[in-house]
Amino acid sequence: MSEITVPAMGESITEGTIFKWHVKEGDSVNIGDVLLELETDKVNLEISAESEGVVEKILRQEGENVTIGEVIGQITLQEGVASAPASKAAEAPAPVQPEAAPAPVAEAPKPQASVPAPSEEGAGLTASPSARKLARERGIDLDQVQGRDPIGRIYHDDVKNHNEAKQPSAPSKPAASTPAPAASAPAAEYGKPVERTRMSRRRQTIANRLVEAQHTAAMLTTFNEVDMTAILDVRKRRKQAFQEKHDVGLGFMSFFTKAVVGALKKFPHLNAEIDGDDIVVKKFYDIGIAVSAKEGLVVPVVRDADRLGFAEIEKEIGNLAAKARNNALSLSELQGGTFTITNGGVFGSLLSTPILNTPQVGILGMHKIQLRPVAIDAERMENRPMMYIALSYDHRIVDGSEAVRFLVTIKELLEDPESLLLEG
Repeated sequence: MSEITVPAMGESITEGTIFKWHVKEGDSVNIGDVLLELETDKVNLEISAESEGVVEKILRQEGENVTIGEVIGQITLQEGVASAPASKAAEAPAPVQPEAAPAPVAEAPKPQASVPAPSEEGAGLTASPSARKLARERGIDLDQVQGRDPIGRIYHDDVKNHNEAKQPSAPSKPAASTPAPAASAPAAEYGKPVERTRMSRRRQTIANRLVEAQHTAAMLTTFNEVDMTAILDVRKRRKQAFQEKHDVGLGFMSFFTKAVVGALKKFPHLNAEIDGDDIVVKKFYDIGIAVSAKEGLVVPVVRDADRLGFAEIEKEIGNLAAKARNNALSLSELQGGTFTITNGGVFGSLLSTPILNTPQVGILGMHKIQLRPVAIDAERMENRPMMYIALSYDHRIVDGSEAVRFLVTIKELLEDPESLLLEG
């Protein structure tokens, strides 16, 4: 007998939802055959068979939440291949033991003295130094701390607030299940046809992150506008030659990415994050580019954007966007950005307020290019292609004057695109 277990999926992911079973009980499978698709907060993962045999039992159904190491099915091994997966089956129960352990959670205070040891080792988590120090002082297991970071990193405030958050956690489960019957009742009260569908796991995560960003950051937005005449002129004159030379189109994102990097170098607090009482200024420029996929917004990261040329940036953004649309992004491609750019203009948005991608403290919003009358001087008016840009920032570490000057710097760089070649 071989068990189908939920594999480790990266340090920031501890559970997932069974999206679709590709097999049913009684089906024969070979090593490497896809058994099911698992939906996580960030990406969908395929779980493949590790042995040949027949699917005997499916223990967890589509739509159910499962945790790492949990047994979700069983395969009856074919004769002659039992020895190959035997070691796998022997290893599988190891991560399942924590599933049995939660029963005596109420007795946790007794062994708590021994808990810091595994958290000290990291236990597969990424935590800031100040968070680890506080966890040691308070005897808190980092595995039990709920973090606010989208990529799963634990911070000082997460550990600090752990005890308060822990108290209501026990009754929260039955409380969460209580509204379920009531939730279905209103559907019958509308008096007209309705369709009720469950939010995908990724959509739930997006919703939680957006609300969390507004609750944890002192978020403020400043606006400006950019005259896109010069960039449109460069693209018109250079687009064909650029395409022939680099085999990629010259879009707007490379200009904006370069301008953002140039502005971040002048105003480093926009390329930072808050860790407890510390400000961590990052000396690298990994720029997240928000992409709309079928399952919701994702933000793949262009690494070391300051070291890339226009063609390299365009190719990387194109590759990441294609992966996002095909649900093929890896976890590493979604983690660790230092600043984010989002372009609502592709959908026709004229003006909007972007929400921070925590723990980042800055996000730039691009919008639709629209012809508007602009005063050239006291005598002349011209129709110019104008774009509103918006910068949302965390006022806890970014002053208003700094944010305004940051956005003005981006405006100046974009209106003089040749200056982007001199930045860096």
